[in-house]
Amino acid sequence: MAEPTKPRLVCCIGDIHGFPTKLQNLWSNLESSIGTADFNTALIIFLGDYCDRGPNTREVIDFLISLPSKYPHQTHVFLSGNHDFAFAAFLGLVPQPPDGSEFAEAWKEYEENEEREGYENMHLQGRRWSGKIKAKFNVAKGMDYKGSIYDAAPTFESYGVPHGSAGNQISTFLFIHIHIFLYDDVCIETGDGIKHCKLIAVHAGLVSNQDVKEQLKFLKAKDTRVPKVDSLSGRKNVWDMPKELSETPTIVVSGHHGKLHIEGLRLVIDEGGGYEHKPVAAIVLPSMKIVRDTDDSLAT
Repeated sequence: MAEPTKPRLVCCIGDIHGFPTKLQNLWSNLESSIGTADFNTALIIFLGDYCDRGPNTREVIDFLISLPSKYPHQTHVFLSGNHDFAFAAFLGLVPQPPDGSEFAEAWKEYEENEEREGYENMHLQGRRWSGKIKAKFNVAKGMDYKGSIYDAAPTFESYGVPHGSAGNQISTFLFIHIHIFLYDDVCIETGDGIKHCKLIAVHAGLVSNQDVKEQLKFLKAKDTRVPKVDSLSGRKNVWDMPKELSETPTIVVSGHHGKLHIEGLRLVIDEGGGYEHKPVAAIVLPSMKIVRDTDDSLAT
């Protein structure tokens, strides 16, 4: 009788936000925790938000660029976070709205609080990302803004260009990333044994009271008519699982929320939130084990 097939290992890595040392330490800890053989063939899903806040976005992106050649037997998925989408919009890497409407139409809501004139043909989030916010203190986070509403100043600094300038050094590699990733068979360990599930990976989550198929269709299309995409930027409205997903066991895994939260098949993996003093975390499936960059005992 044939041995049962071993479930493929899946690692979902939370928001990195410009901290290359945290990313490198987490990567080493994942390999030590999992074992080299399984790690080298794993499906690695990055949940988005690679840039901003931390000191060196450029090093983070260079690390990610190197992975396919260093780990050719792994599968790498780079999801777009709201910060990454805004960065890409600034670089002109998002398509024009398919209905021919102008990006400038969405700016009026923000023009009293943020400065970015002369970029009327840039997607709203690109203008916000590269502009400057008039308020200096972020009350919600208890810290000063770093240049823009997105805290993008350190990203410009890491590329050695002035705030608001694309220069010639900024890599465009990362912006081939996707808004949504679907996987038909992921296993998790439960008290009753191994459970087979579908998996949906999306940066913030799915809107709980909207049709799932329509949301997936919209995300796959990357329709830029909407100035703010809830599945990349939402908060309370994307926290819970859509009820219709209970019909077929489906994991929904996200980053974005600045929290580590596991409730049934809803996984939120963003323990760091871009804060210097908080760890970057990952979850390993099927074991559901949490691995952090600060797990010094795993370092080799």
